[in-house]
Amino acid sequence: QVQLVESGGGLVQAGGSLRLSCAVSLRTFGSTMGWFRQTPGKEREFVAAIAWNYGGTIYADSVKGRFTISRDNAKNTVYLQMNSLKPEDTGVYYCAAKVGSTLNRDRQSYNYWGQGTQVTVSS
Repeated sequence: QVQLVESGGGLVQAGGSLRLSCAVSLRTFGSTMGWFRQTPGKEREFVAAIAWNYGGTIYADSVKGRFTISRDNAKNTVYLQMNSLKPEDTGVYYCAAKVGSTLNRDRQSYNYWGQGTQVTVSS
């Protein structure tokens, strides 16, 4: 059973930065890690994903150029560096994992989820 634990959320002013971490209990070579976010009344939306084995990445258009997803194989940890934050980036951010190295934006493809961490960006 894979367990994902997010950390690093908080309150930040617009234009600021935060780094989220996702500690993975069991890393499967060839799996893909993703970050999603959700605000009340809206569906959970894709933010970014990375393939563990070769490090390929994809991003939502809304965060491209501002957010960077990365992984540390030795620590079994995935990061989301968020710069130039905007109020519309506010939400609960979830880490997710799926089997296979095909990068995917579809949340239905992800099998494992963390508990989420709150990010609030004030204007």
